[in-house]
Amino acid sequence: MYKIVHDKDEMTIRFDKDLVDGETLSRFLSHINLQSMLKKTAATDATGRVRARNRLAGLPTGIDLLRDPTLNKGSAFTLEEREALGLTGLLPPRVHTIKEQSQRVLENLRKRSTDIERYGTLIALQDRNKTLFYRVLLDNIEELMPIVYTPTVGQACLEFGHIFRRPRGIYITARDQGRVAELLGNWPFNDIRVIVITDGERILGLGDLGADGMGIPVGKLALYSVCAGIHPSLSLPVTLDMGTDNVRLLNDPLYIGLQHPRLRGQVYDEMIEEFVLAVQQVFPGAMIQFEDFANRNAFRLLQRYRDQVCCFNDDIQGTASVTVAGMLSALRITGGNLKEQRFLFLGAGEAGLGTGNLMVAALVEEGLSVEEACQCCWYFDSKGLVVKERTDLTGHKLLYAHDHPPVGDFLAAIEALRPQAIIGVSGQPKRFTPEILATMARINERPIVFSLSNPTSKAECTAEEAYTWTEGRAIFASGSPFDPVTTHGKKLFPAQGNNVYIFPGVGMGVMASGAVRVTDEMFLTAARIVASEVTDDDLQLGRVYPALPRIREVSLAVAVAVAEVAYANGLAGKPKPDDLVEHIRSLMFEPDYQPYI
Repeated sequence: MYKIVHDKDEMTIRFDKDLVDGETLSRFLSHINLQSMLKKTAATDATGRVRARNRLAGLPTGIDLLRDPTLNKGSAFTLEEREALGLTGLLPPRVHTIKEQSQRVLENLRKRSTDIERYGTLIALQDRNKTLFYRVLLDNIEELMPIVYTPTVGQACLEFGHIFRRPRGIYITARDQGRVAELLGNWPFNDIRVIVITDGERILGLGDLGADGMGIPVGKLALYSVCAGIHPSLSLPVTLDMGTDNVRLLNDPLYIGLQHPRLRGQVYDEMIEEFVLAVQQVFPGAMIQFEDFANRNAFRLLQRYRDQVCCFNDDIQGTASVTVAGMLSALRITGGNLKEQRFLFLGAGEAGLGTGNLMVAALVEEGLSVEEACQCCWYFDSKGLVVKERTDLTGHKLLYAHDHPPVGDFLAAIEALRPQAIIGVSGQPKRFTPEILATMARINERPIVFSLSNPTSKAECTAEEAYTWTEGRAIFASGSPFDPVTTHGKKLFPAQGNNVYIFPGVGMGVMASGAVRVTDEMFLTAARIVASEVTDDDLQLGRVYPALPRIREVSLAVAVAVAEVAYANGLAGKPKPDDLVEHIRSLMFEPDYQPYI
């Protein structure tokens, strides 16, 4: 990544700007300064001079070094580093490896009695030692992802103002109109490649949590680093606080956001516009991920900006991609053809309609017309089956309003349509009743049941319910994780249809290629790649997604495929390397301590 050339009195540093981000370069310069100064003073009072010069240069030493979560190694500082950096006596005498430190972290985590306590413990670790935080998370992803993200992050957002310890990211409010670029410029790092922004109005299935929704972009960006290796310093979480309509938060003295009703209309649109333009000015080339916006804004913002800047909406496109991936895998079990399936969605919001749109694209690739492809996707919303007779339909729902008598009951819709798959994206718990599941099992040998609403408390059914009421024949996936289920003489491992299989790899592919746009073709390609990564052993165990410990391998494959799409469509802003796989692999952040001496 860099080469140091020492002269008698000078030091030249050569580095690859595509491989070294702003923060890493800054930290490397700090480390290199330390190394250079040590070499020059080794014959005399090296330790004292290093500390003196380091202080003059404004670089951290001693206790300040231990307080910098990016540089801190805790008990892993070597004896030589302790001497040179003024740390001797400030740490317990024994030097530990990062593996031993991880063991300590896990031991303490497992002693906690609740998941929200475990969440707090991990966030506290991130506040004091980022390298160790990402190491622990990467090595124990299956155990800890439900803690740092869904379902526990939902509870963390509900309690965010009460467990708040240390600010993260950038908060933008309506009172900052006209100075958003200035606020972004306050961020200490200027090489930002990925931004996740929320306005907090539709946090998971929990509704309007206002500024307390910051836990979502923070959690998403942690997964970018862990799953795809995007360096933490390259990412920025942002919350747009336009107020909240949540009465509980408006009356909560510990709420961290502005306590007034949500601002909408022109002022809202002007703030979004200013933010998007400010990103182009302050962080040119950064990819913007819109996260947990309400339906009223999500589709129109995506429509407005998708062809202007590098952006996407994870709730619409990421969820669609991971759902299509799961369906493609499920068909390997049923032996069916995608064109022969009928999909019935419970819920017609961002996730459901986004999935339908991507499914239509997949079906068109398989030879159907757009009209024929739309006929494969049916929707049931709060007012019943989406059909042409209804006069209340607008937007994307109109594409899926088919010729059919009105049906006001979901079970009756199943009986009438006889779908091969039901997909729950309603945010309403227990809507897949025993009667519904049993009916799906009666009309299908292997019914496909995707209960995708998050967090767990909002799931349309549990894995155990799906397997029990289908005699163990359901092909099941959920938005939040469920434990293995033993039923009808089989032990089944339910798959989690988590967007984490998609968005980190997409982000890495966009970053590696310098893509100027994020397209639906990239998400459909990602879906096919994820499905291809599912092994026969996974399918035998009931999983329609790859095992989570393989997530970096899967994300690498997705990143390569997404980058290829960018190059093929003239969207890449960087020259294509001779070996794209190795190039992207070389970009992946590995959470290990760097030697300072």
